[in-house]
Amino acid sequence: MKRSRFTDSQILAVLKQAEAGTRVPDLCREHGISGATFYKWRSKYGGMDVSLMTRMKELEEENRRLKKLYIEAQIKADIVAEALAKKV
Repeated sequence: MKRSRFTDSQILAVLKQAEAGTRVPDLCREHGISGATFYKWRSKYGGMDVSLMTRMKELEEENRRLKKLYIEAQIKADIVAEALAKKV
């Protein structure tokens, strides 16, 4: 998974600057991000604090891991089902 150049606290600081009234194009230029990145951050992290953001990232990682485990178990079940079907 690609790592962000920005930490959680940096992302929240940019969002708080926007809430304080700084214009979005000025923020983007100052921090070296695109407008699309800013609006993606705002939709994803708007209204959060650092602890909530960290917890959300932990849950996303756990969800990714569980999906991988489920897919592996499903593949094993399909293989067993195919093997049993061939015996009959």
